[in-house]
Amino acid sequence: MILIGENIHIISKAVQSALAERDEEFTLDLIKKQSHMNYIDLNVGPAKGELEGVLPWLCELVEKSTDLKISFDTTNAVEMEKGLEKSRNPQDCLLNSTSADEVRLEKLTDLAADFGANLIALTMNKEIGIPKSADDRLNLAFEIFEKCKQKEVQNEKIFFDPLILPVSVDQSQAQEALNTIQMIKQSFDPEVMTTIGLSNISNGSPKEIRPLINRIFAVLAFGAGLDSAIIDSFDSELISTVKILENHSPADETEKLYIDLADMMRDFANLEDVSYDKTDPTQVEIIKTARILLNKDVYTHSFRQI
Repeated sequence: MILIGENIHIISKAVQSALAERDEEFTLDLIKKQSHMNYIDLNVGPAKGELEGVLPWLCELVEKSTDLKISFDTTNAVEMEKGLEKSRNPQDCLLNSTSADEVRLEKLTDLAADFGANLIALTMNKEIGIPKSADDRLNLAFEIFEKCKQKEVQNEKIFFDPLILPVSVDQSQAQEALNTIQMIKQSFDPEVMTTIGLSNISNGSPKEIRPLINRIFAVLAFGAGLDSAIIDSFDSELISTVKILENHSPADETEKLYIDLADMMRDFANLEDVSYDKTDPTQVEIIKTARILLNKDVYTHSFRQI
C-alpha cells in the first residue's frame, strides 16, 4: 500500500505558523521525520495571504532532503501549478484533489494531463455533497473518469477517494466507504487506484481509541482493495500492521487475525466466520472494533467495554 504522510497540515497552528514564516528548520525537521513514507502530503489549504507561494518553497525542501514523492494538497489550483512547475518529477506527484464539480474537475484534469501527474478524485460534488450510498459514489466516479479519459489521464494515474466520514457521526458510512472501494476496483479496466484520508474515520472519537479505529479500518480497507492512504506518519503500529498485511506472514495470532480480517473483505465473506481467541483481550478488542466499523454493533465511545 502507498503510504502518504499527513503531518504537514495547516490545521496545526504550529505548522501554519512555520509555513507562514518560512521556518526552514522546523519544516525540514517535520519533512525528514516522515521520510519513511512513500509520499508526503503538503496540505496548505487555500494558500492565500502569507501562505501564497508556499508550495514551491515546500517542494524544494522535500526534494533536496528526501526521496519522498509529493502530494500537493490545496484548493488553490494556481498554487498547485506553481508547485508542479517547481518539482523535478511532476509525473510522480499527486494532485489533491478534484471533485465532480465541473470547474474544479476541468482545471485539475488539465494539470494532471499537462504534467503527467497523478490525480486524487473525491466522489462528491457541491449539489449532492458526499453521497450516502456506494452506488451514488460510484456514479460520480464514472463522471470524473469520463473527463479524465477525455484528457487522456491514464487509469493508473487516477486515485478515487470514496470519502470517509467519522464512525462517531454516522457509522453506516464506514461500510459504504468499504463497499465503494470494492466497487471501484471492480468497475474499471484497466484498474484505477483508490485512496482515503484514514484519520477521518476516527474524528470525534476519544483520543485514546483513535489509533485502534484507524488501524482496524485500514485492515478492512486493505482487504477491500485499497491502494493508498493518507495517514499519521508517526503511528508506528499502524505502519507495522500494513506491512504485516503486505507480507502475509504473521508472527503471532494477533497478526494472523489482521490478515484474516483483510482476507474476509477480499473474499466477500462474513465477520462471523473469522475465528479468534475470545480469551485474548487484544483480539477481542480488534473484533469489537471491526463489528462497529461493519455496522454490526452500535458505536459508543465506550464500545470496547461493552
